[in-house]
Amino acid sequence: MNNQKAHVIAVDMGYGHQRAAFPLRKLSHNKKIINANDYKGIPASDRKVWRQSRKGYEFISRFKKTPVIGEIVWDLFDKLQAIPPFYPKRDLSEPTIQVKSTISLIKRKKWGKHLIDKLAKNPLPLVCTFFIPAFMAEIFDYPGEIYCLGTDTDLSRAWVPLNPAKSRIKYLAPNHRVEKRLQLYGVKPENIFITGFPLPDELVGGEKETTLRKELGYRLFTLDPQKVYLDRYKETVSHHLGEHNFPKKKHHPLTLMFAVGGAGAQRELGIEIVKSLRKKIRQKQIRVILVAGIHNNVSKYFKQEVRKLGLGDELNKSIKIIYSQTKDGYFKKFNKAISHTDILWTKPSELSFYTALGLPIIMAPPIGSQELFNRRWLRAIGSGINQEDPRYTDQWLFDWLNNGWFAEAAMQGFLEASTSGAENIRKILAHKEKEISEIKKILQY
Repeated sequence: MNNQKAHVIAVDMGYGHQRAAFPLRKLSHNKKIINANDYKGIPASDRKVWRQSRKGYEFISRFKKTPVIGEIVWDLFDKLQAIPPFYPKRDLSEPTIQVKSTISLIKRKKWGKHLIDKLAKNPLPLVCTFFIPAFMAEIFDYPGEIYCLGTDTDLSRAWVPLNPAKSRIKYLAPNHRVEKRLQLYGVKPENIFITGFPLPDELVGGEKETTLRKELGYRLFTLDPQKVYLDRYKETVSHHLGEHNFPKKKHHPLTLMFAVGGAGAQRELGIEIVKSLRKKIRQKQIRVILVAGIHNNVSKYFKQEVRKLGLGDELNKSIKIIYSQTKDGYFKKFNKAISHTDILWTKPSELSFYTALGLPIIMAPPIGSQELFNRRWLRAIGSGINQEDPRYTDQWLFDWLNNGWFAEAAMQGFLEASTSGAENIRKILAHKEKEISEIKKILQY
């Protein structure tokens, strides 16, 4: 195995960029992720710029709920970072206001120069899960290779610098659409590698996907109680999972996970779901995992509202809440819980890629342009569907369950999305040209 190491750079803004970096920590020379906006020794001036941009986004995300004006302000903000329609295919290389202002800020304030100079003392390849650190590295002449990993199923023009044709940033595309989108933005084809989105190896189980196939077998048994899908597609399931992993017994109760966004958005929806499923939770027909992430206020809200529903005695039993004070702690708890989750209910964020684990996804309303494209991707591969009225979750969710739809969606996610992103990125860093060519053949979805 090639031991090529890298500096893995994320940003502490929401979950998406750090979640993408978390499975890549083994590639880091010190097994740690560097947060460009929060690392030891960061200058106060740099921290201030990062903090202002983060607070602005989170404020607008919450302000969106304000009647009438909230929607107007959000729509204006979203248009600045919107992803243009893919068709008709055309030259989209002209930089946007967002790109120009970002580049100007980096140059005027020397924003990020301290970090790049520090990393340049050990010029390993940079793997950035956000475009701004990649821009910084190019502007301040980082001597090593610069890679930028896309964290959604389509990207806005903001991810590409002023002059893409002359840029030396190399892109790691999570899917085929991102590859083609980057080309429309003017990125040279030789600077784009299709890798897939990196998923935690503890959920995949190596190149043979041993852990994933075993858990998916258990999941399919739970998701198809009437054997509608399994009886019809027994040969297909056996072929792809292996005969020894074909669903034969129940491993755990039907489990639904609801995950709020990085800014704590949509927490009320989680309680609406629990309220509808209250009777079935009591009857042990389903268990619910509420993901509060690193937001203690959301965790407290969940506990308070669950108790108001008369389900306090189900906490830590049929109702579990995932919360941690740190992102690393949260990701570890999340990964452990999702391995035995059957259905993921979330807005179509970077978690859309987790459908590759054989997870059907119920999609909450998207927030932002990129999530609209993530939703479209999930629909296209057949593993995601829009939520119905959450007040009647106890009705439609079990209808879908008994019709075999969730089992079908689970297999679609497993078959159509990639689980090998982290391994493919390792191969890219190792310059295994032949294997890189094979990656591209595999990931034409």
